[in-house]
Amino acid sequence: MRFRHRVAAGLAALLLPLAGLVGLAGPAQATVAPRAAADSPVKLGYFTEWGIYGRDYNVKNLVTSGSAAKITHINYAFGNVTDGKCAIGDSYADYDKAFTADQSVSGVADTWDQPLRGNFNQLRELKAKYPNLKVIWSFGGWSWSGGFAQAAADPAAFADSCYNLVEDPRWADVFDGIDIDWEYPNACGLSCDTSGAAAYKNLMAALRARFGTGDLVTAAVTADGTPGGKIEAADYAGAAPYVDWYNVMTYDFFGAWDAQGPTAPHSPLTSYPGIPKEGWTTADAIAKYRSLGVPASKLLLGIGFYGRGWTGVTQDAPGGTATGAAAGTYEQGVEDYKVLKTSCPATGVVAGTAYARCGTDWWSYDTPATIGLKTAWARSQGLGGAFFWEFSGDTGDGELVSALSGGLG
Repeated sequence: MRFRHRVAAGLAALLLPLAGLVGLAGPAQATVAPRAAADSPVKLGYFTEWGIYGRDYNVKNLVTSGSAAKITHINYAFGNVTDGKCAIGDSYADYDKAFTADQSVSGVADTWDQPLRGNFNQLRELKAKYPNLKVIWSFGGWSWSGGFAQAAADPAAFADSCYNLVEDPRWADVFDGIDIDWEYPNACGLSCDTSGAAAYKNLMAALRARFGTGDLVTAAVTADGTPGGKIEAADYAGAAPYVDWYNVMTYDFFGAWDAQGPTAPHSPLTSYPGIPKEGWTTADAIAKYRSLGVPASKLLLGIGFYGRGWTGVTQDAPGGTATGAAAGTYEQGVEDYKVLKTSCPATGVVAGTAYARCGTDWWSYDTPATIGLKTAWARSQGLGGAFFWEFSGDTGDGELVSALSGGLG
């Protein structure tokens, strides 16, 4: 059954429990035919280039966990954006690091004179084992989005630099397209951009014109569906004909950057009584894009394979006060699902997201059960699929990937 066809009657029953829990102007562009959405559900996961360091998470883990067989696409994060061009993010991780036999997908150690090593070669080996798997190189991200303003000043030159890098003969066979993670066009993220509402459309149109119809062109986009929010700051609807899909980052709505709370699920599917800010939900973000004219079939639901938490909490239910961020393995206030499932097992669900208080720590995160709810909702909305950040947060046997893949059908 095609993903956007009629949903089975049993879906309504599946979603009932959830319902009970929640109450332009610019330069002329080359003519490019509108890009149709994928016919089958996209099941996409992010692989981070830095995961091979402290996390010791290699491309091979996608095989041993069983995840590679259950997804359709990988976003490799991140390439940099600097001087108005696409650039290598970490050359050692990308194409230089030598993997030992036990670390490699093929079981063969890299050699000193090998033409291509690093993650790129491991991805090449992965695609040899799973020939239907597509790999997309993602550029930008939270830390490296500052370069997009300069890139937007000359979209054609930027697109040309990206094409030349992605299609470099050393690794052209590894990548099937490009993903743009601009946080955020004509709005503020780590830095603020004032390139204007048309800049985003112009950039994506230039990329499509340069990459042509044979490659994927996708983008990670804001989930700020509030009135006058980030979705309204750029012409996402105008850019939609040039992209294969948008990865809507429907997570990180709430977290311990608000040190005193109130505690709240970081990835609410819908609103609920007591939500700290109305409009900061998955449903609101998707509805906003659709109201502006972006086809539902070009929107992917975002899921985090991690939790966000506070400490100094005395209330079990959401809405409690806190004293700061809960301790995390790599970052304060953040912890992988694979850790939380045993260190702080879920005791409740609010707005389609699990939560628990363990001692004075309060965490919210997605579980296989809540991913089942969210993917069912995505199907009911006719979305193009789902994606997640990121592989290393899952268990060794890939239980979250299994839930996402099974939920999308």
